[in-house]
Amino acid sequence: MAEKSTRTARGTIICDNTTMALLKANDYVAEAIRREMDRRGVLLINLTSSPGSGKTTLLQETGKRLKDVLRIKVLVGDLETERDAERLREAGIQAWQIVTGGICHLEGQMIMQALENISLDDTDVLIIENVGNLVCPASFDLGEDYRVTLLASTEGDDKPKKYPRMFFTSDLMLISKSDLLPHLPFSVDRAIQDARDINPDIECMTVSALTGEGMDAWCRWLVDRFEQKRRSKKPEESYDVE
Repeated sequence: MAEKSTRTARGTIICDNTTMALLKANDYVAEAIRREMDRRGVLLINLTSSPGSGKTTLLQETGKRLKDVLRIKVLVGDLETERDAERLREAGIQAWQIVTGGICHLEGQMIMQALENISLDDTDVLIIENVGNLVCPASFDLGEDYRVTLLASTEGDDKPKKYPRMFFTSDLMLISKSDLLPHLPFSVDRAIQDARDINPDIECMTVSALTGEGMDAWCRWLVDRFEQKRRSKKPEESYDVE
């Protein structure tokens, strides 16, 4: 089994009892999803960021580069419209849109419902493109193996310490839109240092889906994590998602 990514301190979130019950219920569903992905040997990635940080563009380019290497499918979360899923389909990636109708994050039960409508038999990697938000998605485990968070150069380098829970629960930080760095007051070193002050284990890469900078490293990271997941797959294990 691949090492679980979301290191949230379950049960320590300061909230009222109703919210606590919701998070505990979500954890139960997330664990069922994780077991099913482990049984199938499917790598599950939870991709998070602020709105407009380049998640969909990154996935478009990732799909093009890995189309002959990995069978990738994507679940896209947005408050409204199917635009991002359409963009991914145009790039040749099988994608399904989850419309939350105003909810600012995806939850385990949403992913469970979506999985009822897709086949994972021909899937190596399932990527969840979460709703653009650095706050709410940080608290919801979706059963992922790894959480990857984009920090765009256009956002400013101070985000890791302003939104610490997201970076604490992430395994990889991608500093996106690196092609704009020469034109912006963004310090890559400062952003990485702040992220590692919060989470010493977080990996960091700088990427540009437009120029291709860092894309080879990112794609290699995905392939390596998938191969690790498949090596750890135990055929004798059987879990029921229901």
